[in-house]
Amino acid sequence: MGATMRVAITGGTGFVGGHLAAALAASGHEVVVLARGIDRRPLARQVTSLHGVSVAQASIQDQCALTKAFEGCDAVAHCAGINRQIGEQTYEAIHIRGTANVVKAAAEADIRRLAFISFLRARPNCGSPYHESKWAAEELIRASSLEWTVLKPGMMFGRGDHMLDHLSHALYTFPIFVGIGPRLVRPLAVGDAVQVLTAALVDGQLERKTVGIVGPTQIGFDDAVRLVAQVIGKRRPFVRAPLAFHHLMARLAERLMTVPLISLAQVRILEEEVVVPLRAPDQLPDDLIPATHFDEVSILDGLPEPGPFRLDDLRWFAERRISSANLDPVPKSA
Repeated sequence: MGATMRVAITGGTGFVGGHLAAALAASGHEVVVLARGIDRRPLARQVTSLHGVSVAQASIQDQCALTKAFEGCDAVAHCAGINRQIGEQTYEAIHIRGTANVVKAAAEADIRRLAFISFLRARPNCGSPYHESKWAAEELIRASSLEWTVLKPGMMFGRGDHMLDHLSHALYTFPIFVGIGPRLVRPLAVGDAVQVLTAALVDGQLERKTVGIVGPTQIGFDDAVRLVAQVIGKRRPFVRAPLAFHHLMARLAERLMTVPLISLAQVRILEEEVVVPLRAPDQLPDDLIPATHFDEVSILDGLPEPGPFRLDDLRWFAERRISSANLDPVPKSA
C-alpha cells in the first residue's frame, strides 16, 4: 500500500462510501466524509464515530462547499448517488450537475486522483434516466484532467445495503414474495468493490480506466431471494408477476417509502439482468477480481437486524419525525 493519504468521500455516510471510509481509516488513512445533512442511519453513525474520520457538511450541489471540503486531500471518491427522484433530488441534479461540481471542485483543490462509482450498464440513449444520467456523469469524469477511474459495479450487497436489507424485511413482513422471473444477477460484495476503489485511490492503479465489476456467483434473482429466505428461516411461497406489476409496485414504493422496496430504476436494472457490463472497455488485474461468493456465509455477514418494515420506513411517518426533530433528510448514497 502507498503512503498515508487524506481522502474525501462524497456520499461518505452511505453504503459504498461508508464501507470505503471504514476500510481506509482502518488502514491509517485520513478520511473526510461529505454529507449534506445529519444522517442517523446505523452505518452512518458507525462510520462517523471512527478514529481518523471527520465529517464535512457539504452538498454536491454546492461547488464552493465541495472545494473547501476537498482542501488538503490527495484523492476523492465520488460515491454519492440516488436510485429514485424526489423533489429537487433528481438524476440531473445529483448525477450530472453534482458530478460536474465534484470535478470542478477537485481541480480547484488540486486533487490528484478521482474515482467514481457508476453502474454496470450505464449508457446513453437507452430510455432510462438513471442509466443515462450515470453515463453522463462518467463522461464528465473522463473529460477531467485528473487521474480518474470509473468503476461500474453491478448489484451490490453487504451490511447497510438496499438489497439484503429490503429483501430480509420484506420476507419478515409479507406472507408471499412476488418474483420477477428468470432474471440473472451476479451480486457483488461491497468489500470487493472497496478493494478496487482503494487500489485506484491509494495505489494509483486503474488510472484512466473504465471497469465493470460483478461478483463470481451467477444466480437468478428469485433464487437469490429464496437463498436469503432460507438463511433467515422465512421461507415464503413465490408468485411470479409480469413486469407491469413490478413497475406499478415501484411507483407506489417510491411515493410511500423513504427507501423504496424497489424503485423504477431497479425494475429496469432487473429487467435487463445484472451480469454483463456495457461501455466498460478495461479489465481488472487478476488480484482485484471479486472473489466473495453470494452464499449463506456472505449473506449472514450482510444481514440487518431481523424484523419487518417499520412505520418509519414510510415517508409520511419519517418526514413527521424529521420535522419534529428539525433535521434535514439525507439522500441515500450509492
